[in-house]
Amino acid sequence: MIGERGKVLTIGVADMKISDDPLSTLVTYSLGSCLGIIVYDPVVKVGGLLHAMLPEANDEKRKQGFNPYKYIDTGVPILFKEAYKYGALKHRLQITVAGGSQILDESGFFNIGKRNLATLRKLFWKNGVMIDKEHVEGSVSRTVRIDLNTGQVKIKLGWGEEIQL
Repeated sequence: MIGERGKVLTIGVADMKISDDPLSTLVTYSLGSCLGIIVYDPVVKVGGLLHAMLPEANDEKRKQGFNPYKYIDTGVPILFKEAYKYGALKHRLQITVAGGSQILDESGFFNIGKRNLATLRKLFWKNGVMIDKEHVEGSVSRTVRIDLNTGQVKIKLGWGEEIQL
């Protein structure tokens, strides 16, 4: 089972962690409209997980105390750059995305989940990055975890079912 051998590094909302410890597991909880974006290089066993809330930072970048991990457009580039510092290479990275649900917005007025996905896909397309696996949209919360030894990604759905991507 993932996480029983080594450390479990929990990524909070608007947070990111990178690790090259193959005995570690990265996990983030309660992905609703937020996105959990995982990068993993199987050769050097480096993995990172970003839990981003909103699509674009826009004017927020100029404010004191700005948190780049809160936004797709500012958090994703940092996620990749940090993984590269640990020896990951772009062409080897396996990309997994989870979240982007439509929760607490049944009328679709804000469409934050869809906007997050659209922003991520646009950013990836501009940079020649392909998503390898995804479990997105719908109206369910998700917990996502990656075992850095195997690269195995598991998602636990709001009602308790766990699936492997």
